[in-house]
Amino acid sequence: MTGSLVRSGVTAVASTPWNVRLRELANKSLFGEAISLYRSMLRSGSSPDAFSFPFTLKSCASLLLPVSGKQLHCHVIRGGCEAEPFVLTSLISMYCKCGLVEDARKVFDENPQSCKLGVCYNALISGYTVNSKVYDAVYMFRKMKEFGVSVDSITMLGLVPVCTVPDYIWFGMSLHGECVKGGTDSEISVLNSFITMYMKCGSVESGRRLFDEMPVKGLITWNAVISGYAQNGLAYDVLELYEKMKSSGVCPDSVTFVSVLSSCAHLGAQKIGQEVEKLIGANGIVSNVFVSNASISMYARCGNLAKARAVFDMIPVKSLVSWTAMIGCYGMHGMGETGLKLFDDMIKSGIRPDKAVFVMVLSACSHSGLTDKGLELFGAMKREYNLEPGPEHCSCVVDLLGRAGRLDEAIEFIESMRVEPDGAVWGALLGACKIHKNVDMAELAFAKVIECEPMNIGYYVLMSNIYTDTKNQEGIWRIRRMMRDRGFRKEPGYSYVEHKGRVHLFLVGDRSHEQTEEVYRMLDDLETSVMEITGNTDNDRDEEVLNSRREHSERLAVAFGILNTSPGAEILVIKNLRVCKDCHVFIKMVSKIVDRRFVIRDASRFHYFKDGVCSCNDYW
Repeated sequence: MTGSLVRSGVTAVASTPWNVRLRELANKSLFGEAISLYRSMLRSGSSPDAFSFPFTLKSCASLLLPVSGKQLHCHVIRGGCEAEPFVLTSLISMYCKCGLVEDARKVFDENPQSCKLGVCYNALISGYTVNSKVYDAVYMFRKMKEFGVSVDSITMLGLVPVCTVPDYIWFGMSLHGECVKGGTDSEISVLNSFITMYMKCGSVESGRRLFDEMPVKGLITWNAVISGYAQNGLAYDVLELYEKMKSSGVCPDSVTFVSVLSSCAHLGAQKIGQEVEKLIGANGIVSNVFVSNASISMYARCGNLAKARAVFDMIPVKSLVSWTAMIGCYGMHGMGETGLKLFDDMIKSGIRPDKAVFVMVLSACSHSGLTDKGLELFGAMKREYNLEPGPEHCSCVVDLLGRAGRLDEAIEFIESMRVEPDGAVWGALLGACKIHKNVDMAELAFAKVIECEPMNIGYYVLMSNIYTDTKNQEGIWRIRRMMRDRGFRKEPGYSYVEHKGRVHLFLVGDRSHEQTEEVYRMLDDLETSVMEITGNTDNDRDEEVLNSRREHSERLAVAFGILNTSPGAEILVIKNLRVCKDCHVFIKMVSKIVDRRFVIRDASRFHYFKDGVCSCNDYW
């Protein structure tokens, strides 16, 4: 609202018709018109009352107009309406929505307790939650109970988001208990909130139990649990629930589709994702930017970069998120130069880059060996775009220098950082030391990285692999002892292959698949052929290690793919860990032996194997 709201010449003209119109406009979300009408009412000489202020304050809050809201507050005081519970509630909500929570609390405290109904407390609790004032929200809830103010479902809905903060999970569980005692746990909206709370806290079983106990499950309920599974990386469960949801007669919406597409991306389940896209088109929500971004990620992570780009090109108005997603896809596939070209196109289109897109750009340079270009872009962050690099950007630079073998420069860069180097920075240096077999520097990086992240098992495994590559048995045993003392268990490797709309999972040494005998027979034949080509009998290597690596999940997945697809067909394998050196060599040789193209997506990037060569040029 522009101009002053100060009224003049107040008369006794009835304000009721004005209030009716103000309510209509506010309820229809025509907030600008509601504010204009309020100003017209002042100019006409009509006096606003306790029924005028809530709608006008709501309009100021919705348009984030704190100055106008404060002017209205003056009018409230002048009209003697501040103690009216619903005016008080509207004032609190307005200040909270505009980020002025201290002002909201002051308004609350300055009024007598008799004015403070449950709605007033609810408004302040919700405001604290939205503004991440967790302690204050919990404190106000306790004061509410202390004064005997009735707790209802609105109170619970305001408080549940607080409980997703790690230190307040216990509070969420006690809140759920209070809901059961008070009978508000039967309200669908409250139950949905608790499902979301449990899922965000990683307590998936508790969230699922609530879901299963609900007699009637609507769209929001299904989305709460499906999104929760997706956020916790349980992609199999997402697809299973999605099928149950459709069978129950509940029609999925864009929220559902985003979770399902992200799960298809996780599993490399392109055929299932394509079926989902058909349903999206049938439901007429293809223009939804969140769904489009999820489709881009799904196709790219399933190895179909051309289709990902086609979806990107069809987005009529591309947001920064869309550009970032597509640039990241090119980086993941080792096509850094194409990613940089897209970044230039983004700048030319008038989109200003943020820190997130620079992470993708620098990562793309790293995966493609574009060291000097990456360093140039890192310098441009501050110089041209006034963006202060964070640890995530610095770890990309260390990775850039490290992969290029410029380890001394990487150390110098870390020492010159303006921000404290975190685990990712030292971890990038540790990874580079593995590539270049620099044990001394690796030990330095390892000592630093476990100071930052002592419970990250990945760094212990990486250091152990460095010692293994350099045949340092003493070092291997030392790392194993450290892992045992900390109670670590190495994450098992597993790989996925999609075949005929079904995702097949293979673990290390897996013998549970229905085609186990044929898979291992094929694997033995391939091993024999590879050894004939390479002349490597591995007689000088540890037999236990060799047997373990021969049964790595990606080898089993490759053998399964060859068995179940026609000659010449491309095979996509998704692996949860970084592909090891031995398996990388093995798959290169197999691609030449069977004349196939294998696409392997590991934890680091995509590898395209064809004719005995990998697209990463052994640089991953």
